[in-house]
Amino acid sequence: MTQSSVEPKAAPEDAGDGSRVPAGRSWLDRYFHITHRGSTAAREVRGGVTTFMAMAYILLLNPLLLGGADVLGNRLSQPALITATALAAAVTTLAMGLIGKVPLALAAGLSVAGVVSTQVAPHMTWPQAMGMCVVYGAVICLLVVTGVREVIMNAIPLALKHGITMGIGLFIAMIGFVNAGFVGKGQGGGPVTLGVGGSLTGWPVVLFTVTLLLIFMLQARRVPGAILLGIVAGTVISVAATATGLIEEAAWGGRPPVLHGGILSAPDFSLFGQVEFGGWERLGHAAVGMIVFTLVLAGFFDAMATIIAVGQEAGLADARGRMPGLNKALFIDGAGGAIGGVTSASGQTVFIESATGVGEGARTGLSSAVTGLLFAACLFFTPLTQLVPGQVASAALVVIGAMMLQNARHVDWGDWSVAVPVFLTVVLMPFTYTITTGVGAGVIAYCAIKAAQGRWREPSALMWILSAVFVFYFATGTGH
Repeated sequence: MTQSSVEPKAAPEDAGDGSRVPAGRSWLDRYFHITHRGSTAAREVRGGVTTFMAMAYILLLNPLLLGGADVLGNRLSQPALITATALAAAVTTLAMGLIGKVPLALAAGLSVAGVVSTQVAPHMTWPQAMGMCVVYGAVICLLVVTGVREVIMNAIPLALKHGITMGIGLFIAMIGFVNAGFVGKGQGGGPVTLGVGGSLTGWPVVLFTVTLLLIFMLQARRVPGAILLGIVAGTVISVAATATGLIEEAAWGGRPPVLHGGILSAPDFSLFGQVEFGGWERLGHAAVGMIVFTLVLAGFFDAMATIIAVGQEAGLADARGRMPGLNKALFIDGAGGAIGGVTSASGQTVFIESATGVGEGARTGLSSAVTGLLFAACLFFTPLTQLVPGQVASAALVVIGAMMLQNARHVDWGDWSVAVPVFLTVVLMPFTYTITTGVGAGVIAYCAIKAAQGRWREPSALMWILSAVFVFYFATGTGH
């Protein structure tokens, strides 16, 4: 009896949600469950490219935020920062695609970068600041593994969560206005002024304003990739104006939109591994603990909501927010903090822009793998990225801040116990230039007002503990 030339059919594989994937598909289909989730390889590639286009602006904004001086006056190299940003985004997004197998892309979180640049670096060196990122990433991973992350998320009132998101948005917008020179420190007048010295001066500020309005106009027209298109348009105008002599190179404050050499260059990995643990004693243990808490808050607060929101849009999550690979996705998001610290890009987090790829049909991790590969390709285009003036890139910060304020529609402004804590949280972050202060004021006010109303049992035990911690923080001047 001769052996049949027909090979036995392979057994079905697990799709990750308890169902089985029919055998006989290509290895790519089987690995990412493309057919099972109602997608095609072409849709996944298109979705991955779309997501990249929607969030490529981070290659410009993250170096802008991290470009300041640390406690010793040292500034990080812009080419090295661009390389670090692209590398961290590529690694974490590829991990999400290949391991998490969901259409989620990660990159440097602007809220984390804002905390690192304004609250951490002024008190320590950059390697020490990146060490803090590694620590907070490890803490988040531990919270995911133990299940404490979900407990913390459930303990914070929903209205306060929206308030924190809005406050971070205003904080990011303020950074954009200041970096662009549209807002300056008051001199003999109010605490802040219009422009530097009380007036708007210089063509770079004009380009910031034009770029800002252009992005808002594109968004109003619902043009895909509005932020990136606005930045590209503003950069083209800046390059042309500088090349023709309309704007002098010196007017751009050290970063003129001038291309030196070709558009390609070797990646600058000089910041990779520049991490130190320790040297934080000048702040004290309480201050270090509060900084870690702030980074954890900024790093993981929106991640769960973002992951579930994108998962629901992709048809992967049920009504209760359960979706295949959720714990893996949360763990990779947490690990992004440590990866960002090692690369010197600051913490990585899931981007809501992943929804743009889902809108193009992406349903699997293949789209994330495509996005990650595109970020990896950007490692070799640093000269092209450096063409973007800081004033033009700052416009995107303001736009993102405005987008985060949309959470205001979810707040019950008629409830005094909600409105006051949210108000304090939102306004104090940009006014004091720290996220910690806004969160602390909101938590204390929430517990105090609930107690005044005789509803002291409503705040969870964790909220009362946080309130006590923040009272100590304000009373002792910790972190200043």
